[in-house]
Amino acid sequence: MPIENDDPTSGSVRRTRVTLTKDGPALVEGPVELVTDDGRVVRCDRFVVAVCTCRRSGIYPLCDTTHRRHRRKRSG
Repeated sequence: MPIENDDPTSGSVRRTRVTLTKDGPALVEGPVELVTDDGRVVRCDRFVVAVCTCRRSGIYPLCDTTHRRHRRKRSG
């Protein structure tokens, strides 16, 4: 069940849109603050931020399109 409002006393809820792309990054409406698994904080003020999901990016956690060079081979 989706959470409609974390704070019932607030008048409106600002939702952040995350778009999941096939074989690519997660696109997050910015600005964002990302915390990596080792605790590093990365801040980005862009309108849309591409977050790496393949973990191959040279600028991880941000996407550098490395996934395009490492596509999975299809069987068949």
